Amino acid sequence: MILPKLSDFYTDDIIKRALFEDINYIDVTADLLIGKDNAGTARIVAKENGVLSGINIAARVFNIVDSSVTTEICINDGQTLYKGDLIAVIGGSVASILKAERTALNILQHMSGISTYTKKCVDMVSGTGVSVTDTRKTLPGLRGLQKYAVLCGGGRNHRFNLSSAAMIKDNHIDACGSISRAIATLKENVGHMVTIEVEVRDLQELQEAIDAGADVIMLDNMDVSMMRKAVNIVAKRAKLEASGNITLDNIRAIAETGIDIISLGALTHSVTALDISLLWDNQ
Repeated sequence: MILPKLSDFYTDDIIKRALFEDINYIDVTADLLIGKDNAGTARIVAKENGVLSGINIAARVFNIVDSSVTTEICINDGQTLYKGDLIAVIGGSVASILKAERTALNILQHMSGISTYTKKCVDMVSGTGVSVTDTRKTLPGLRGLQKYAVLCGGGRNHRFNLSSAAMIKDNHIDACGSISRAIATLKENVGHMVTIEVEVRDLQELQEAIDAGADVIMLDNMDVSMMRKAVNIVAKRAKLEASGNITLDNIRAIAETGIDIISLGALTHSVTALDISLLWDNQ
């Protein structure tokens, strides 16, 4: 998979907000303890196996704190990490590296945790032809980073925001009166480039969504048996997405029903950070 390059103006804004939160105007430890001319070299090292994501952003953190700090990247985003692997070498002002360390590692650990869990899910459905995607259940302000990390793990992105595609969920249906009415209204008003997805809770709603011409149908919290029935009913007339209560324990069985897409909020909203450390060369 080709990984896109996140825009510098986007990532720099996130980094600067994070640095302002962490440093504010001085670092009372590094600034008052370590001389300005004290230089050194540090290594970013994997402490457990996983998939790397965010190394270029982490490198940018050091550079924003101090433009003279250098970063030699040894492993690229999307590549497999093994415990003990050297990810990057950071050189320059010791005080500057220490100021940037926590912010850089927070980003790198979090993004790599997402890519690692995504890769586990992708591996579990290997050979089925099913795409593993994220959702909009992302941390405020970090959606672009998190969705990029999903790509690093071999997953795909769902819609980026409410402007990307029309998705009719249960509350929309209840407010509008019916699936048919909701889809018909959208078709009258959206542009030709907008995809319409609808969330269904049972096979009756599924049939209504098909008849109304939905492009994508989300099977919300259906069991495996009902999903199989849904696949037979739809018969490729629309893309089918499974979502809700999907884990590593059941994802393979869900993929084998014949659906097209599995979306997991857990890829981004509750992932465990990957253990990555910064170590000085004299340690």
